[in-house]
Parts: sequence; C-alpha cells; structure tokens
Amino acid sequence: MQELGALPDLDITQYDVTGSLGRHRVLDPRSLAYRRPYSGERIGTVEWAPRAPVLNQQGLIAQGIRTSELFPGVDDVDALGSCTANAATACLSVLLTSEACSAAGLDTTDAAAAERFAIQLYADATTADEWLSYTWPTDDCGSSGLGVAKALHRRGLIDQYGHAKTAEELCVLLQAGPVLMGMPWHDSWFQPVGADAFLDEIPNWDRSPVVGGHEVVVTAVESIAYIDDQLDYTHTILRAQNSWGPGFGDHGSFRLSLALYQQLRADIDVVQPRLDRTSS
Repeated sequence: MQELGALPDLDITQYDVTGSLGRHRVLDPRSLAYRRPYSGERIGTVEWAPRAPVLNQQGLIAQGIRTSELFPGVDDVDALGSCTANAATACLSVLLTSEACSAAGLDTTDAAAAERFAIQLYADATTADEWLSYTWPTDDCGSSGLGVAKALHRRGLIDQYGHAKTAEELCVLLQAGPVLMGMPWHDSWFQPVGADAFLDEIPNWDRSPVVGGHEVVVTAVESIAYIDDQLDYTHTILRAQNSWGPGFGDHGSFRLSLALYQQLRADIDVVQPRLDRTSS
C-alpha cells in the first residue's frame, strides 16, 4: 500500500491492483460535504435485492467474456481489478427498474452480460478518476468508489451521490438504498468461515496482511442492537455482496459487524449513488 502525495482537494490511498482487487481510497472534501448526518433517529433492519445476478470479475474467458471484443485493440484478460464497477452495477440494478436497466444497457437476466456492462463502466470510472496516470482499457489500474459514482452520474444513471463517515451515518444511508463500500482487504478474508461468511469470526484476521483494496455493495442491515439508546456495534450486522461469483461466501455475499467497520473506518470509504427521480 502506497500513500501518494497530496493532490488538490483529494485524500488518496493507492493499493496494488490484482485480478480480484482494484479499489483505491479517494476522498474529496467537496463531495464529503454532502453527507446525511445522524440525528439520533431509530435505525431498523433493511434489505435491498440486486436485480442483476452475482457478478464475477474473475474467470472472464470461461464466462465467454473477451475484452478484445469489448475494446478493439485490447488483449483478452481473464480477470480485472474492476470491483468498484461490479459493486456499482449491482447497486444500479437496485435503483433502476428492470426496464430502465435494459434501456441503460444492463441485462439483469444474464451474469456474463451484466459483467460486460461492469467492465465498460470500469473504463468510465478510471477516466473519472482524473488523478490516475493510466486508464482501462489497456491498463488494469483500478478505480475508486468516488470515480465510479462520478461515472454513473456522467452517464445520467443517477442524480447524485452522498457519503458516510460514521457507523451511524452508514446505517442511515442504508435505510434509503444500498451503498458502495471500499475497504482494505485482508488475506484471510479470501476464505470466510461458516455458512454466514462472517468476517469477524475468521481467527486472527487482523494479523493477516492487507493485500489490496476492495469495493463491495452493502445490501442489508440484517440485525440491529442498542445499548442505552446507542448502537451496539458488535451485534449490529451488515451484509455485503461481493463480485467473485456466487461460490464465494454465502452465495456471493459476506457479513461483518459495525464493530469491524469501526475498526477499519479510517481506511474505509462509503459512497451511495442516489436516484431521486423516477427510473422508469
């Protein structure tokens, strides 16, 4: 993990990019100002179901996806660090109706077709990340939650995007829709334990090295607990959908507590794409 020199208005942490990991942490104070502060309201359980199948940024050729057909002059690759775009594609399939997804070019009936959409969105996200020296196609350079939110906005698929900086703000955003969460990924998390794929339960996860940055879409607040009218972080559980196919974790998803989020909060960024107008 390499800390970059400061760019105007941006706080950037850049990670190594692999075929399964490709998120960079980018915070812009101008957009961070558009937060929905927590005012003490009671938070409830909530679940958002993506219309698109669980995507897989790996094993592209086996899925029948050839990047040479998507981008002339580009070689075929079998995996891409396109997790931000995969998470955003799943999120978008919640925000838009099936008809609106189809009109946007997102086929929610076929995983490979949806993955092709995500790969093209990844190209837009790397361009929107103007601080990057390289872009996809040609360079698998990774992207950020902020970059992919900008890409969705430039396409006219969302109205705006907002951020959360605290556990309470994250839960408030989830009451209105799914959120994109970028996080440092520990090596032991590639193999979550148990049917619930609960990251907290992996022994000594915090002693395993950070191997990259990863973007997921948080789709649910599965359980809520309070102690003296304050959120009980340990027993408040989130579910997040990954982009490594349905064979990962619990049918493509994993779980984490707000306590784990709080432990990593300094290295996490949360972006929520929003669509306030009708999507039909």
